[in-house]
Amino acid sequence: MVEFKIVGEELWARMERAVEKVNERLRKTVRILEDAKVSYAVVGGHAVRAWVAQVDEAALRTTQDVNILVRPNDFPAMKDAMTAAGFHHRKTLARDMFVEHPDASARDAVHVVLVGRIERAGDKPNPDIEPLSRSNDFQTVQLETLVFMKLNANRRKDQVHLLDLVSLGLIDQTWTERFPEPLRSRLIDLLNDPDG
Repeated sequence: MVEFKIVGEELWARMERAVEKVNERLRKTVRILEDAKVSYAVVGGHAVRAWVAQVDEAALRTTQDVNILVRPNDFPAMKDAMTAAGFHHRKTLARDMFVEHPDASARDAVHVVLVGRIERAGDKPNPDIEPLSRSNDFQTVQLETLVFMKLNANRRKDQVHLLDLVSLGLIDQTWTERFPEPLRSRLIDLLNDPDG
């Protein structure tokens, strides 16, 4: 039987700090890119959170990393700005990322998503950052672009994010004609069997 080793106030503090750390990393990254005038868009789980928050803050999920969409030509400026601000660049076979400490986990990273890149065989290329949706100090892709990216990635967490958007009425059956195959079929499957 598995038992808790961390309990009480220490457990509460760890759970709260985990959420705070990723939110701080997102805010810091956005500030760095804004100050450096690097074109970017927040994507991934934080983009979903921004759209979900428009409808129901109680439906927000936490997410463990930060994903930033940039054009390949803007990546050198991003790298310069991030490293000047104290982040460490790390390159893996899958993608570039920035961590706050050299020994930090990839879970604690800012992941770079490049416009036009095909992430896996059979995927569509990543879309451009424009048109953007912007709040006062935060920009992300428009909802249709985000749904495209989530359908394209099609991992379990992407499906869960899409189902959150469906449950809030942000996307529905009328959206299926907006996407090419196989993305259209993936969306139809989620809409037809949300409890899958």
